[in-house]
Amino acid sequence: MQFIDLKAQQERIREDIDQRIAAVLDHGQYILGPEVRELESVLSDFLGGRHVLGVSSGTDALLIALMALDIGPGDEVITIPYTWISTAEVIALLGARVVFVDIEKDSWNMDPKLLAGAITDRTKAIIPVGIYGQPANMREITKIADQSGIPVMEDSAQCFGASHHGEKSGGITKIGTTSFFPSKPLGGYGDGGAIFTDDAELAEKMRWIHIHGQSEKHTHPIVGLNGRLDSIQAAVVLAKWSIFADEIELRQKVADRYNEGLGALSPRITLPCLQPENTSVWAQYTILVDDPGALQQHLSESSIPSVSYYCKPLHLQPVFESLGYQEGSFPVTEQIGKQCISLPMSPYLSEEDQTLVISEIQKFFNRS
Repeated sequence: MQFIDLKAQQERIREDIDQRIAAVLDHGQYILGPEVRELESVLSDFLGGRHVLGVSSGTDALLIALMALDIGPGDEVITIPYTWISTAEVIALLGARVVFVDIEKDSWNMDPKLLAGAITDRTKAIIPVGIYGQPANMREITKIADQSGIPVMEDSAQCFGASHHGEKSGGITKIGTTSFFPSKPLGGYGDGGAIFTDDAELAEKMRWIHIHGQSEKHTHPIVGLNGRLDSIQAAVVLAKWSIFADEIELRQKVADRYNEGLGALSPRITLPCLQPENTSVWAQYTILVDDPGALQQHLSESSIPSVSYYCKPLHLQPVFESLGYQEGSFPVTEQIGKQCISLPMSPYLSEEDQTLVISEIQKFFNRS
C-alpha cells in the first residue's frame, strides 16, 4: 500500500504526460518554455485573473514573495510553528525575525484570536498556512492585518484547490504561494511552485527577482535569484491539471469513508475538523491519538504506511533556539504534534485498502 499513490495517477495520464514531455524535448526550450506560460495562464484563469508566476519550488515562492516585499533585518514576520520548515526558514534567510503564533484546537491552522497580540511596529508580513488541505481563517486574519496595514501571504502549498467562504485558496490575499512538490494535491515530478498576486507592481518585481533580478536582458536593477520553473515540470503539472478537479472529488470520498469508518472510535480518536466556511483538498488525512507511535507500529505490521508530521514543532527545532521559545510556549501546537498521525490518502486509495486501514485501527483500539 502506498502512502500517496502517484503511480496510479501516472497510469491514468501517462499518454498525456509523455506527449507533453516529448513536446518540450522537441522544441528544446527547457527553461521558461511555452509550457510555463501556459500553466501560468491556466492558473490565472482559475483564480479569476490574478498575476501568476511559476517558480522553482514552493520554498522559493515564499522567498521571492518576501524579497518583493523588501523583508530584511530588523523586520518581523508572523507564521505558525505547526508546519514544514520552509515557511519559517525563508524569513530567517532574509535576516528577519520569525514570530510564531499558536494554532486552533480544531482546524490546526493559525489562531486569529492570538494574532493581534503578536503584531508589533516591526511586523512586515503575516504567513498563514493551510494545513493538511483546508485554508486557515483567512477572512479574520486579513481583517486583523488590514487594521495595521500588514500584507498577508497565504502559504497554500497543502490547500491549493480548496476554498474559504467561496474564495479560492491562493487568491484570497495580497499574495498566495503554492508548491508543486510531487506529493502535493497538484504536483509535478520534481520541485516547482507558483506565486499569485493581485498587485501588478509586485508581480513585475517578483518576475525580475526569479530571474536573477533581471528586468530585461543584461539589465539587473535588483538582487534576485535563480527561481525559474522548468518547462518539463510545467508540462507535468499541466497534465495533472486536467484531472485535478476530479481528484479533489475522489479525495473527498476517501475522507468521507475514513470519517464514517473511524467515527465510532471517538473520543479515543480525534478526526480532522473541516470548518463550515472551508472546502478541503485533503492533502493528508490526519487523526489525533494518545500514542501515535504505538498505532504507527501496529499499522506497519500490516504494511500500512503512516506519518507523524510536525511532531517536533518549529519553535522547538535547534535552528530556532535563538528566538527564545521553550516547551510550553505554544501548547496547542505541542499537543497536536504529540498526537498526530496521518493515514494513507490519495484519490486512488482503493476501498479494499482503506477498509484494511480502518479495520486495523479498530483492532488497535478494541484490543483488550
